Amino acid sequence: IYLTGNHDDLLRKFSDLKLGNLEIRDKLTLKINGKNYWFFHGDVFDVSVNYAKWIARLGGKGYDLLIRINRIINRLLKKYGHPPKSFSKKIKNNIKNAVKFISDFEKTAAELAIENEFDYVVCGHIHSPCIHTVRTSHGQVIYMNSGDWVENLTALEYQMGKWQMFDYLAEHSSSNVPRPATIIESVYA
Repeated sequence: IYLTGNHDDLLRKFSDLKLGNLEIRDKLTLKINGKNYWFFHGDVFDVSVNYAKWIARLGGKGYDLLIRINRIINRLLKKYGHPPKSFSKKIKNNIKNAVKFISDFEKTAAELAIENEFDYVVCGHIHSPCIHTVRTSHGQVIYMNSGDWVENLTALEYQMGKWQMFDYLAEHSSSNVPRPATIIESVYA
């Protein structure tokens, strides 16, 4: 099952399509060990993606331009003996802080999950890996975010009846594995 996200506008037109073992879905509900689970990407709660798609599209093209400019600036920084900088990461962090995006996102997802009688809500849009309980005046839900495989190198795993966060860097901390963002920055430098 492939769950669509904010980069999958074209695929969303084929939601609920089955091609052999591949199924395209916008969301998924499962019952696991008597508990109700709700899986979805999470971009439905992102105002910039949901209500201003042209801003999101511009953001994608702007990001590509920012990477090119960042590459030129990093060459100059290197020439003058300074370390490279990642402007895209700084901008992304500032935007998220400006709108309190993570906490609002988790709260919205949790409230809707509780309202719909789910025990677990699982998503990934904000790329902030975690597993924790969210309590409201109407109940509680286990909120899980898979993080991502680009910056955090994290994923959710379900084994032996339990959920856990797999953190590649923590598992391989002694091997000096470079973070993907560091590799990308060095390629563009």
